[in-house]
Amino acid sequence: MELQEPDAGGIAVRTRIGQAVLLHHGGDREEARGRFLGLWEEIGADGDAFHRCALAHYLADTQDDPADELAWDLRALSAAEELMEAVRSLYPSLHLNIAADYAKLGCPEAARSHLGRARTAAEGLPDDGHGARVREAIRELEAGLER
Repeated sequence: MELQEPDAGGIAVRTRIGQAVLLHHGGDREEARGRFLGLWEEIGADGDAFHRCALAHYLADTQDDPADELAWDLRALSAAEELMEAVRSLYPSLHLNIAADYAKLGCPEAARSHLGRARTAAEGLPDDGHGARVREAIRELEAGLER
């Protein structure tokens, strides 16, 4: 899964989720559930993981049957796990950038520490173009710190 820039559609979905949450908190549970279910139908079971996580989480709270509540909570957890995987894939680049910043500031030990974290996190990257570029950038910065 790849993280994407927020778009107007995503903002509109988050706004509609927020409106339904307000309805639920205001005591209109049935209307909130109906709106959440409508959004779920629009987004689909394979839609944006953040939206699925939020919707399923809130939908669980509107269920009358504990088994239905559990089913929605499990959907929320599954979507959250997808989000964690997507965020985890950013760690190598984030630590690499922090290492480069420390190197520029003349803090080689801090740079090496974050390079180590970047290297460890990069082990989980696929052997594709992005993974290769990140690993090469790590090697280049390590070489630069050795000089």
